[in-house]
Amino acid sequence: MTSRIQSATPAEQQGEQAAGRTGPAAHPAEASADDSRNGRPGHASLDELHETARRIAANVERVLVGKPDVIRVALVTLLAEGHLLVEDVPGVGKTSLAKALARSIDCTVSRIQFTPDLLPSDVTGVSIYNRQTGEFEFRPGPVFANIVVGDEINRASPKTQSALLECMEEHQVTVDTSTYELDEPFMVIATQNPIEMEGTYALPEAQRDRFTARVSIGYPDQQAELAMVDEHAGHDPLAELRPVSDGETVHRLIQTVRNVHMAPEVRRYAVDIAAATRQVPEIRLGASPRATLQLVRSARAQAALSGREYVVPDDLHAVAVPVLAHRLVLTTEAHAARRSATDVVRAVLHRVPVPQGQNHH
Repeated sequence: MTSRIQSATPAEQQGEQAAGRTGPAAHPAEASADDSRNGRPGHASLDELHETARRIAANVERVLVGKPDVIRVALVTLLAEGHLLVEDVPGVGKTSLAKALARSIDCTVSRIQFTPDLLPSDVTGVSIYNRQTGEFEFRPGPVFANIVVGDEINRASPKTQSALLECMEEHQVTVDTSTYELDEPFMVIATQNPIEMEGTYALPEAQRDRFTARVSIGYPDQQAELAMVDEHAGHDPLAELRPVSDGETVHRLIQTVRNVHMAPEVRRYAVDIAAATRQVPEIRLGASPRATLQLVRSARAQAALSGREYVVPDDLHAVAVPVLAHRLVLTTEAHAARRSATDVVRAVLHRVPVPQGQNHH
């Protein structure tokens, strides 16, 4: 991959994406819009962020037809410095989504096919004795890349799965008492098939909690499937994808997202949503404090993608299900009643009072 992003043309500011207006939230009274628009040193402007995200989304949609919402969650996760778990039945494009996103960014990419005999050192790397120098040399594993695609993560043993924990949380690898930093940006996109569970190792809660968001692609509608058959029958669109951005640009976009304004009322609302999941009788294990942090980061990314330098309650609503649902452990009674974690999160959103519009400083 050698092509680099062209100088981004300013896009028109995208209007607020609302999953139905859930409550008014005023502009921050003293928000420095000019700073955010023009970009500060080391930061990208919101216009550049919006244009770059649009290019990446259009690129991925050439492979994953008719799934803009799924692609948007993937972009939110990337800009929130998170990791994505893609969970669905075979053949709907889990690996294609991961590969297309990776190929759309001109940065280092590696792929790990998880199998029962995969060792932790196969992921992180290993120290090898060099006879000539008489010293051990570290040979980095596939986790030393900007985007790591992990195929069928639940087929590896828990010991190998846990090798990813430190990498995902702390962006570093420790081998033989030596610690090695991972490059920025760093994102793990893992896939798993929840249907064929024979011979697999279900991800423990601690591992699932490391993933910022989980997304299920689902079957395409008939029109999208027909378009896919027409376009993909004679060639592989994945092989033809070219990068439309690069790692350095994505790193600057992440810095921009970090500075998106979040008013105290909206921060309190995010905490209230997470706390409410711990009080629902149908839930045995609610959202962790880490989940609250990921919810806030994802809402900032969602706001930036919508062309705003401030977060509104709708941004939290847009990311709550993908960020929270996979972390919740339901009771046996809830499973018997055919309640899903998604249903519970939506019920919580409906029940927690939305902060009303005030001057958000």
